[in-house]
Amino acid sequence: MAGPRALPVTQQVGRARGCGRGEPAELRAEAARCPVLDGDGRSVPFQALYGDRKAIVVFVRNFLCYTCKEYVEDLAKVPKAFLQEANVRLIVIGQSSYHHIKPFCSLTGYTHEMYVDPQREIYKTLGMKRGEGNNISVRSPHVKSNALLGSIRSIWRAMTGPAFDFQGDPAQQGGALIIGPGNEVHFLHLDKNRLDHVPINTILQLAGVKTVNFSNKPQIIDI
Repeated sequence: MAGPRALPVTQQVGRARGCGRGEPAELRAEAARCPVLDGDGRSVPFQALYGDRKAIVVFVRNFLCYTCKEYVEDLAKVPKAFLQEANVRLIVIGQSSYHHIKPFCSLTGYTHEMYVDPQREIYKTLGMKRGEGNNISVRSPHVKSNALLGSIRSIWRAMTGPAFDFQGDPAQQGGALIIGPGNEVHFLHLDKNRLDHVPINTILQLAGVKTVNFSNKPQIIDI
């Protein structure tokens, strides 16, 4: 079920939360030229993803990470109709080989756009950190597994996949960006650790997209 649509954010963020490298506007020009690859290995510049319309861009840690998998599973629940109505693109970017895009989409049920930044150029330019932060109180509302069970599942996927392929830098953290059309940055969040995800409905509201009911509880309708 959809929630109310929020007005889109129109002012540019002055300084990204947790980013000590300057304002997003200063970083964007450098990141815009970085190439990203689609599931077939085709390369496009990052700026091609948001040049003509607003885009929600979610950067994930790596494709073996259980928290990323469960977060993307909920991103998969965002209806395409909501995005089309708001004229907004939803894009996930990883930092592995492009060969892992299609299997990860199949695993998570994600049917929106997905690319990879194999050299982590955009991650570095936007100031996304490596390693875990000290704040362990944050908790992603989209992660259902506990750390032990989630880690076991990640290890199992690693063991059953190609040898020595971690599907990305395991120390890399992700983030979320709302950008476009053109060069206007609306929002930038840099994850402190693997559980520091921005709630999906918060991102949707900031981008002017209808929110989604992620609860498994049935809706009660008054008659």
